[in-house]
This record gives sequence, structure tokens and C-alpha cells, in this order.
Amino acid sequence: MNRKMRMTNTIGTMMKTPDNKHLPILQFSVLKEYSKIVHFMTTRHGGVSRGKYASLNLSEYCGDDPAAVRQNREKLCTALGISPADLYVPHQVHGDRVSLYEASARPAEDADALITGEQGICIAVSTADCVSVLLYAPDKEMVAAIHAGWRGTLSYIVAKTLRRMVDELACDPRRMRAGIGPSIGADVFETGEEVYDAFAAAGMDMRAISKRNKTTGKALIDLKEANRRQLLDSGLTEAHIEVSDVCTYTRPDDFFSARRSGINSGRMLTGIMIKNS
Repeated sequence: MNRKMRMTNTIGTMMKTPDNKHLPILQFSVLKEYSKIVHFMTTRHGGVSRGKYASLNLSEYCGDDPAAVRQNREKLCTALGISPADLYVPHQVHGDRVSLYEASARPAEDADALITGEQGICIAVSTADCVSVLLYAPDKEMVAAIHAGWRGTLSYIVAKTLRRMVDELACDPRRMRAGIGPSIGADVFETGEEVYDAFAAAGMDMRAISKRNKTTGKALIDLKEANRRQLLDSGLTEAHIEVSDVCTYTRPDDFFSARRSGINSGRMLTGIMIKNS
């Protein structure tokens, strides 16, 4: 069984904004227990954006007023205690590119997964129905943030990120912790047969990650479970994986949903950072 995420609506002093209010976030208990890292998942509350972007849109690439996005990011960064220059969010292309952020070289701009061991640098991915995954390797002090839409999931981006952390950075997957964030739920992510067939052709266990809509007969795919299985297959321990039970599509008042509102709407951020010593 999945370990459900224990959600926290506000995190006291850590998430205090410039106007002395608290920024609503979610956290994973499996990561929160480590004092050397900070992590978060934002909601749509606490910002200045309007309309479909109201109010805490944090993406630069979805059509919102750039000034509003800057203000929203400044609020988040102030709450995190970092400069906006220390928040790195890649330009996501729904692919499987994994990029390493190092002090000597910034990562590729077009990427859907980031890895870093740099202190004081917050890496984050934006989502609005897609799955976000955070990883922490306490043995090597490395973190990763992954954007896994259905295309990224199909391309095994989570497994590829883990492979790079293990093969290149010598991280022990048995000691890693992972959190799978809010995303569209298995009961509403309806796909065409071409998508179902692509997942089956990629070697996914369709009996474990899919079912049929009893009314329409169309396939429903559980993206969270598909990514959880990639973590397990990569060597993580089941008890070290925490899965959010939040469906972004069915909670539009609290979370952005691109499937519900269209691509020209807001995005949340899911991020992680190793604190400065």
C-alpha cells in the first residue's frame, strides 16, 4: 500500500512572506524529518496573479503577467530565505532529459529533471496535473526534482534520474527518500487507446497502473503508481516512498489543473534545497 502524505497547510516561521503572512505549502513527512534540507509543494494560494492564474502562479511559461510571476517568486524565495537568483526552475518540455546543477556549470535550460548537491540552491519543477517527484540521498547529500507528465512517465524519467544519481554520483538507493506530489488522480486521468498502448509497449504493468472507466470504457492511468513503481524498481525501499493522495483536477480551488483550465493557466512549484552549512 502507498504511504499517504500527511499534509500541512502552513509552515510557521519558515514560510513567512514579506507581508507577514504565511504561505500555504505542503510537505512530505518522509523528507521533513531531515534538518539539512528544505522542501515544499505550493498551492494556488498566497500570490498576486489574477484570473486563471490566481493567485500564486509561479511559472514564467504559461502566459501570466511576468511582473506578477516575479512578485510571486519573490514571496516564495523570501519565505525560503534565499534570493530569487538561487531558485532554479528549468524550461520543461515533457521529455526525459536529466540535468545536473553544479556551481561550475548551470544545467541545460530544457530539462524535466534536475539533480544538485549545491548548498543554498533550490531546484524546482512546475506542475498543474503532472506528477512531481522529490528525491533526497542523505549518504551523498544530493537532491533531485523531477517533472513526470504522462510522456515523462512513459519515458521512465524517474528511473533515469535515479540511474544517474546511482551510477555517476554513487548514491545508495536503499537510503534514498522520495515524495510523489499532488497530480491528476487515477480516477480522472482518462486517455485514448494510443496512450494506453504506448504504456503497455513500454513494459508498464497495466493491471497495476490502469483500469477502465465503467461509463465510457476508456482507459484510466494512475501516473503516481507508475512512478512509484519506477522508484521501487530502481532500488528504493517502499517505506521510504511517500505518495500524495491529492488530485489536482478535483480540487480546483486549491490547485492548478491544466486539464480543467487549459494550458494558459497557473502552475505550482515543487522544490527542494540543501541548506547552507
